[in-house]
Amino acid sequence: MNDTILVISNFPDRASAELAANALVADRLAACVNVLAECVSIYRWKGIVEHTSEVPLLIKTTRSAYAQLETILRDKHPYELPEIIALTIDGGLPEYLNWITQEVRQTIKS
Repeated sequence: MNDTILVISNFPDRASAELAANALVADRLAACVNVLAECVSIYRWKGIVEHTSEVPLLIKTTRSAYAQLETILRDKHPYELPEIIALTIDGGLPEYLNWITQEVRQTIKS
């Protein structure tokens, strides 16, 4: 079974997004993190409709690493309730998916 997943998160600015991305890759909890261009997020929070600039992250990792990855994201995230969404990757270039698994698997802590 394919162990790879894509985790999505948004940060309030590029500096905090890159800090989290660097920590995930350095700790080998992610094979790759794309720090995307700033976008506008519109959402309801505590009864008020908010319009906020955010920097999205696309995090390539594995199900096996998810718990540790979530812990790091929560620790590095400035939001009270951070967006952390994990999506199953149903297909893709087999060599790339294997690379993700190999890069992350090498350091999963028991």
